Amino acid sequence: MSLQVELVSPERVAYSGDAKMVVCRTTAGDIAFQPGHIPLIGVLQTHPVKIIGEDSEMTVAVHEGFVEVSAPDADGNTRITILSDVCELADAIDVDRARTAKERAEAALLSDPNDPGAQSALERAEVRLSVLEAS
Repeated sequence: MSLQVELVSPERVAYSGDAKMVVCRTTAGDIAFQPGHIPLIGVLQTHPVKIIGEDSEMTVAVHEGFVEVSAPDADGNTRITILSDVCELADAIDVDRARTAKERAEAALLSDPNDPGAQSALERAEVRLSVLEAS
């Protein structure tokens, strides 16, 4: 039994390969997928996604999207497809830009705590920075 993972954004396939476990955050909360998981479709929040392999772990910044878990096939292999509006691997994240975006969003929220654009920008910046810290 294996877990076959594909992480896709409109720009590219960011990851395609096997994993032991995938951890992501849906609108219903954090969820971990392992081989044999029941079929599921979930709405993703802006949050890091962890892809845990036999000998490695990858953390990816995912900015909303969907996760689909297909029923195990005849060989017991489970397929997970993550469709993300935007996903960023750690090596593609500009740390200075992320820090600047965070500071700008925090300043905007000081003047208007209910600004949804500033709140979204802050979430995206914090996710980017957390992915950099995890790498």
